[in-house]
Amino acid sequence: MLKKSFTLLCILCLKFSVNAQIQHVEPLNWWVGLKNPNLQLLIHGENISETQPSINYAGVSIKKVNKADSKNYLFLDLVIAKTTKAGSFTINFKKAGKTIYTYNYSLLPKQQASAQMRGFNSSDVIYLITPDRFVNGDYSNDVVAGMKEAKINRSLDGGRHGGDIRGMINSLDYIASMGFTAIWPTPVLENNMSGYSYHGYAITNHYKVDPRYGTLDDYKELSSKARQKGIKLIFDEVLNHTGYGYWWTEDLPFKNWLNYPDTKTSTNHRRTVNQDLYASDYDKEFMKKGWFDRMMPDMNGENPFMANYLIQNTIWWIETIQLGGVRQDTYGYSDKTFLKNWSCAIMNEYPNFSMVGEEWSVNPLITSYWQRGRKNADGYDGCLTSIMDFPLQEALVNALKEKETWGKGLTVLYEALANDFVYADPSNILIMGDNHDMDRIFTQLNEDVDLTKMALGYLLTTRGIPQIYYGTEVLMQNTGHHKVDGLIRSDLPGGWKEDTVNVFTEKGLTAAQKSTKSYLKQLLNWRKNNSVIANGKTLHFAPFDGIYVYFRYDNQKTVMVVMNKNEKEIKLETKRFDEILQNKTSAKNILNNETQSLKNGLSISPKSTMIFEIF
Repeated sequence: MLKKSFTLLCILCLKFSVNAQIQHVEPLNWWVGLKNPNLQLLIHGENISETQPSINYAGVSIKKVNKADSKNYLFLDLVIAKTTKAGSFTINFKKAGKTIYTYNYSLLPKQQASAQMRGFNSSDVIYLITPDRFVNGDYSNDVVAGMKEAKINRSLDGGRHGGDIRGMINSLDYIASMGFTAIWPTPVLENNMSGYSYHGYAITNHYKVDPRYGTLDDYKELSSKARQKGIKLIFDEVLNHTGYGYWWTEDLPFKNWLNYPDTKTSTNHRRTVNQDLYASDYDKEFMKKGWFDRMMPDMNGENPFMANYLIQNTIWWIETIQLGGVRQDTYGYSDKTFLKNWSCAIMNEYPNFSMVGEEWSVNPLITSYWQRGRKNADGYDGCLTSIMDFPLQEALVNALKEKETWGKGLTVLYEALANDFVYADPSNILIMGDNHDMDRIFTQLNEDVDLTKMALGYLLTTRGIPQIYYGTEVLMQNTGHHKVDGLIRSDLPGGWKEDTVNVFTEKGLTAAQKSTKSYLKQLLNWRKNNSVIANGKTLHFAPFDGIYVYFRYDNQKTVMVVMNKNEKEIKLETKRFDEILQNKTSAKNILNNETQSLKNGLSISPKSTMIFEIF
């Protein structure tokens, strides 16, 4: 009996030893039934390149075994046949005819067909959240042993404050009641950095949720419960760079896995080189290969193994979390051929999905370049469905702040929208008044409540996919601290149990904050039930005397929007709009349900965006 126990113990020890020496296999699992039958596994283990892997599982075959520059990596090309059944199989690694390592790998059944994976669109309004600063729903994960930035310090604007995934889950009823139909949390993946890691953009493990935010199960729960409430979850991804101290940093698979791994050369941020007919190779090189930050290594999308790694990681998260879209950070900083291959691989797999790229340029010729369907001079044709409309964001703020003179004020907004002819699909562009990287819209508009409401009214009635930053509903600001990221991303009042002001209960809110929240909530819920705003056509009239009028219309409904920057009420004569008003006689204010006669002219409140249903 003792001998049997000893033998069993030896077998268990051997099994543990065998598996322990394979440190990483990524993706962590895969799925049967994907359109693309190819899968490339990154396998990391001591001297793994000296082994010969084999698999004995019906429908799974090894196409090629690729060695890396480091002897501790293998990249295993697999083919998964359409007939393959979900299940687990063993990968055996032999050396000199003996199996020295084994690894069990899982193929899961797809939860839904790829064509049913639907992304966000112009019917949605996105609520942008910085998770660390939103709501602390689980105080037990505020401090996690082994993380380099271990302490919570709410008084430090660049420190961790404790918001988490549980906080977002707990807030879904609030988000849904406000009328939002999608949430975009900034990245929740592991950022194991020594400091200033709360923002999430210095990822140190592409397959791990940061434990200070919660667990993978928490993330799945967020997605599932959000869907039940009609809310899509958008994944914030970073293809361009990662965090310093990633597990592969000390042992790169290939010498060119990262760009400039030794010198940490910075990018020149010259994003126009992607479109510039005259750009030098020198400038192109530093733009796409330079590091975004000295603590953020630049990943080399021109390395085919890195390219596969990142494409598969996107698919892994789409399937694992059942996402409603992807927001891609720092779009245009990576090699643009890689960006094309990445975007098209995702859209080929999920034809009804959505992805929006961050191209921070106020020139629509630059932003429009990346959107799917654009006919570019150089023939570039990626598959990115949406782009962030920074040109319109700047125009909106300037239009509301500038005095009404020739070519200034509301004319700036009118002419910005007139640039839509350069976009392949203007209705599918993400629009915003601000985001987590710029001053709060309330601050940009000099803390003018009326102008802030005007901006919100415009964003929720013009073409595109609106995005509202958390806390805008209660006029959060960073006045006096221009571009201080940690203060732009301040804590949402009421997100911590010790807070004395509470967005959710409205305890301690000012009259202006309550009024703005009520205005936004009413407008969001009206928009949600009026498809003419999402799918209708646009007709606008040149601004005059501080007034800008535009219409959203389809075969069933006509909506008239009047932006009045004047400090006094005006009487708007409607004859000039006869081409669209035609035989219609009445206008109903969607906020108070009051009806006015079009024949007598419309009374327009001072400093307001008024919205009328025309009948």
